[in-house]
Order: sequence, then structure tokens, then C-alpha cells
Amino acid sequence: MAWLWLIVGGFFEVGFTTCLRHVAGFRHIGWTAGFLASVTLSMGLLEYASRSIPMGTAYAVWGGIGALGTVLVGMAFYGEPVTPVRVALIFGVVLCIAALKLTAH
Repeated sequence: MAWLWLIVGGFFEVGFTTCLRHVAGFRHIGWTAGFLASVTLSMGLLEYASRSIPMGTAYAVWGGIGALGTVLVGMAFYGEPVTPVRVALIFGVVLCIAALKLTAH
């Protein structure tokens, strides 16, 4: 169950990085509230998952999910480039996350 919470926490990391793009110096209340809620849930779920998953593994997986998701959001919604090299690197991140999951005890 800890792995599920870690993955959900990684998705909330994508939420807080996306909200962070729109807070405009924390002047936009809705985006700021979304950022604060997402960062709180993301960090809380990382902490909870790391009680059962080794901290280094949990942090690497959480950060990888957040980085991967943020890149995909940027490509899908913000016009960031979709190139073969970027796509290959995304698959590399996914493989690394999967390998960390398989080697965790």
C-alpha cells in the first residue's frame, strides 16, 4: 500500500509544480491554494510511504514521477518541445523508476 501512496504523492508533485507556474508571486489565490494543498499532500504522502519504503528509494521514485509528469504536462499543455531525444529520456526515467521499485525490499 505504501507504493500506491508514493505514486499518488508523485502525482500531487505534478500538481504543485503546475500550480507554481500560475501563482504569479502568490497573487492568484486559486492557484496558490492549489499549490499549497498539492505540496502538503505530496510531502505528506512521501513521508508516509517512506515509513515502509527505504527513504532514498522513495524520494527517487517520488521525484522521478514528479519530474516525468511535469515534463509531460509541459509538452501536453504548454507547448514544450516533443523531440525524439526528450521522449527517449522520459522512457529512461520510467525504466529507472521501475528498476528502483523492483530492487526495493
